[in-house]
Amino acid sequence: MLAQTTITSERPATFTLQNGLQVVVIPDHRTPVVTQMIWYKVGSADEAPGKSGLAHFFEHLMFKGTAKHPPGEFAQTVLRVGGNQNAFTGMDYTSYYQRVPREQLGKMMEFEADRMTGLVLQDENVLSERDVVLEEFNMRVANDPDARLTEQMMAALYLNHPYGRPIIGWRQEIEKLDREDALAFYKRFYAPNNAILIIAGDVDPKEIRPMVEKNFGDIPAQPAIPAKRVRPQEPTPEAPRTVTLSDPRVEQPTWRRYYLVPSVSTAAAGESPALNVLAQVMGGGTNSYLYRVLVIDKQLAISTGASYQGTLLDPSQFVISATPKPGVHFAEIENAIDEVIAELAQNLARAEDLERVKTKLIAQAIYAQDDQVMLAILYGRGLTTGLRVEDIRSWPDRIRAVTAEQVRKAAQQWLDKKRSVTGYLIKDSASKREEKRS
Repeated sequence: MLAQTTITSERPATFTLQNGLQVVVIPDHRTPVVTQMIWYKVGSADEAPGKSGLAHFFEHLMFKGTAKHPPGEFAQTVLRVGGNQNAFTGMDYTSYYQRVPREQLGKMMEFEADRMTGLVLQDENVLSERDVVLEEFNMRVANDPDARLTEQMMAALYLNHPYGRPIIGWRQEIEKLDREDALAFYKRFYAPNNAILIIAGDVDPKEIRPMVEKNFGDIPAQPAIPAKRVRPQEPTPEAPRTVTLSDPRVEQPTWRRYYLVPSVSTAAAGESPALNVLAQVMGGGTNSYLYRVLVIDKQLAISTGASYQGTLLDPSQFVISATPKPGVHFAEIENAIDEVIAELAQNLARAEDLERVKTKLIAQAIYAQDDQVMLAILYGRGLTTGLRVEDIRSWPDRIRAVTAEQVRKAAQQWLDKKRSVTGYLIKDSASKREEKRS
């Protein structure tokens, strides 16, 4: 049996400044380094209609410098002390971090607090960065058929919710983003009462509060920021949808299906952990049900997989994928997958399979604590999407508590084709005709 297991790192210290900035300090004394990570509770799903890609675009602009610190100074300082930094945008958040020797934390905090409100944006650096984002779009989406399939499937899955917009944005809207859009976004969302500062590393929580007060304490709150984000929500799905994308560059066809399912923030008690376990039972490695049936027994596919990302503010996706063997039709793949789903919806998963995947999920949570940045991400992603510190720490226990009946019920209730979009990525037929003529 699995032993009682929670997140084993030291319990974080938490406090909130008068201006609303939430602070989480996660002591980790194994190495003399520290990770500073600030999370703004704004992502692609919070953009105004017609301004898709603005959250990601603004992430780029946060590196353009301030009146106190000209462009490049922040990055050069991080490099000079042997650290590293990065940033990323999600559907519910935007995050910036630096990992540096512990004695450099004060300087990093000064830089981060300064650019919360002191960013200097000119037309020339805004428009040039927009070109960078457009080139990123070309590289990551326009020239990647698999990414284009994902883009189209998400748009089909979410009929009303802004999760259907790509994080990077729609090209025709990215092209129109300008300095005024960026400044309005900045003033609206970048404020202490819309942020969570996470400090993970070789620090004493008692020493952190005075540093945070000194650097962030005088920054005024933004009173227009609501206490709770309110977004358009999805209607109850009534019909399955399909997306077929053909592209001359496709050499290997792909089958994929997305189901609209609850996130940890919208699910009833026990549902989200059950979906995590269901994904692992179905498609988590070579011992999974999909792999056994499609790859080993029926020899229809080269690979299979299933996944569930529960850490979202609003309804999420359960994803199933398969790469068919040459000559195998999508209908054969689909029928075999539907049979696996029907089996899981009707019968209890084997006890040994359930024990194996729960052990794997709990181990992954424990191993993630060996990486300071991943530890900060674990807390930041959870806290920005409605979870509490206790919810994050007790996640392994909730996985451990999942029963075979909960897994069966999750498959029966949520893996309903009416809730799904099925995608087919194929080689462009015109290209095939050209190859035959040549």
